[in-house]
Amino acid sequence: MPSLQVERGLTSRARSHLSGGIILTLAFGCGLLVANLYFGQPLAAPISASTGLPPSLAGVPVTLTQVGYAIALLLLAPLGDICETRAVVVPIVLIGLLALVAAALSSTPGPFLLSSFGIGISPVGGQILLPYAARLAPEHERGHVVGKVMSGLLLGIMLSRPMGSFVASVAGWRAIYWLIAAGEAVLAVLLLKVLPSLRPHTSLSYTALLRSLLPIWRNHAELRYRAVIHAGLLAAFILFWTAAPLHLARDFGLGQQAIGLFALAGVSGACVAPFVGRIADAGHRQPRIARAAQLVALTTAVIPFIISFFGQRIWAVGLLACAGIVLDAAVTANMILSQRAIFSLGDDIRTRVNALYMASIFLAGACGSALGGWGIATGGWPLAAAFGVALTGGSLLFALLSGVPRSNPRNF
Repeated sequence: MPSLQVERGLTSRARSHLSGGIILTLAFGCGLLVANLYFGQPLAAPISASTGLPPSLAGVPVTLTQVGYAIALLLLAPLGDICETRAVVVPIVLIGLLALVAAALSSTPGPFLLSSFGIGISPVGGQILLPYAARLAPEHERGHVVGKVMSGLLLGIMLSRPMGSFVASVAGWRAIYWLIAAGEAVLAVLLLKVLPSLRPHTSLSYTALLRSLLPIWRNHAELRYRAVIHAGLLAAFILFWTAAPLHLARDFGLGQQAIGLFALAGVSGACVAPFVGRIADAGHRQPRIARAAQLVALTTAVIPFIISFFGQRIWAVGLLACAGIVLDAAVTANMILSQRAIFSLGDDIRTRVNALYMASIFLAGACGSALGGWGIATGGWPLAAAFGVALTGGSLLFALLSGVPRSNPRNF
């Protein structure tokens, strides 16, 4: 199979253009695009009531968005290895924009669910921009640069929920769809004007590119290891932020503004990203550091679900908010450590490696959103939290029983 030959001139020329403005644009783009996966989570109740979805299916729109994202990752994200970055990302952003507009105009379950699936396409642009940032960065600073861009992505995840709640409380749930759509229109212009051209050269066709995904997955054991571990964490993360707003609305009678304030607490979890990026760079040179940091993150992720079982009604909301902060920080740390590792598997396959990793973990995330909605509807918070313990505990157990594998560094 022919190998992918990346433009070697980028080593000095493109990296010299890695300015603060470019990093800021990449961080903003990743954050805005990934927000599409999360801003609807705290709006499950008003959306289901408005579109006619039964309460037991309130988590289905989020699930469909996650599924759409996973499928698009496999079909569209690999194009980042054979096409100029902006030529791929801008059309993806515009497709997501159209899906947001369609969702805002929907009033029945069918069109809204179809639009929810389409909304999952635009976040794929962020998963092309992230490897693009890693490609621009020098090797010894790759973790730090990825950490900065990941900060934007994680802020998008964490701010999207409270922003969705606040906007919905003032102007209704449809307003946030119009607002995100406007932001994506601005982003498309910024990407065209700010980002330097980075064009890979390859003889691979699109079908050959897709056929290479399975050999890449099969020959890179570390990719599989990192994906399995983070799949449990991300499923638990999405379960928490799907179930917690439903729990607060149903069992505590909180409105959208109060739920927005609750979700805002999770933003502090993103603060660990630059720090963890430095640890990831050190861990690339000394694997024991990376291993220790990973086990700390995994252990920390189990704790929030356990402590959320305790507390009386008066202070249970505060305890739940603390659980969200700790969980967000743990998932953030493990994500950066994992992506620093897989981005070192090869320049020529970086976007495809990232696509495989993200597709696998977000398929698990889709299961987490479905479990969160179903758990709250059938067994309340105790059942949802039990699912969270099982998911995070499973990731920790797998890491403890497995050594970090080393992959076959072949290109495809």
